[in-house]
Amino acid sequence: MSIKVLVVDDSALIREVLARMLTRDGDIDVVGTATDPIDAREKIKQLNPDVVTLDIEMPNMNGLAFLEKLMRLRPTPVVMVSTLTTKGASETLLALELGAVDFVAKPSAEFAGGLDAFGANLREKIRSASRTDVRGAAVRTEAPKVAVRTAAAPEGALIAIGASTGGVEAIRAVLTGMPSDCPPVVIAQHMPPGFTARFASRLDELCTLKVVEAEDRLVLRPGHAYVARGDYHLRVERSSGQLKCRLSQDELASGHRPSVDVLFESVARAVGPMAVGAILTGMGRDGARGLKMMRDAGAYTVGQSQASALVYGMPRVAFEEGAVVEQAPLEQIAAKLANALVKMRSAA
Repeated sequence: MSIKVLVVDDSALIREVLARMLTRDGDIDVVGTATDPIDAREKIKQLNPDVVTLDIEMPNMNGLAFLEKLMRLRPTPVVMVSTLTTKGASETLLALELGAVDFVAKPSAEFAGGLDAFGANLREKIRSASRTDVRGAAVRTEAPKVAVRTAAAPEGALIAIGASTGGVEAIRAVLTGMPSDCPPVVIAQHMPPGFTARFASRLDELCTLKVVEAEDRLVLRPGHAYVARGDYHLRVERSSGQLKCRLSQDELASGHRPSVDVLFESVARAVGPMAVGAILTGMGRDGARGLKMMRDAGAYTVGQSQASALVYGMPRVAFEEGAVVEQAPLEQIAAKLANALVKMRSAA
């Protein structure tokens, strides 16, 4: 069965390029295109697509306003096609908060050589989106959120979090549940350059923690969270008795840069049993190997449960490979991490 896609964009050229790229491998069928949200609304009713690609800037109705209506009235997996601008990044993150599954950055004019890579990335995200349960997510009753009063831990403790598709919202849910007395938090979320700074500043607005984009040699401080920079691996190293961020652009790992495996493996080596780690929603297997290293080094590790994950890929592989101590609904992960840290403090 091919995946039925509706392409929504006001540019005829973009509609044509996206349609051509999507149908290349034969497993995706572009059943229609729409020029604006009014047109899209009718086409969705007629064609019942599995996935919709959506532009933000369109005539007659902003893409975000349309997305909000669509997720309320007829939840459908949506992949945003975004511009690589500060405004584009902010609006894309808002789209993910409103229920879009994922996004791709529109290739710019000088990106001609990377069109094949863009197309492959887009097709992979469409396939992943087609397997997500956005209808279930829209009606899912949340497990009661456990109030976390403290996550104070001995000096040298660290929290590591990794995610991919659906991770923007999942990371937000975990970080907003963490109190300001927690140890430093390091985060690897699969995201291209240009979006991670905006993601960090959005989290900073919502959390009691201070959230920043990671910089090379930055000292990790309690009450702070550090988001891996797009297209850079983030590692943790211990130098002069302090834990620091290290950024590098060495080759992709597990198909990604930033890679969750790279971050988790560095945490296993530098922090060992003083770390706690969580693997959240995402497609593929990045993070399982690194989280297993963390667990083997004595760290407490938790995976997001299938019922609460938008894409139960990365947490599933981690669970099957024995990398997680336990699985938990998203709403309970902050409390699980905090409890492990408090136990660490009482054992110290």
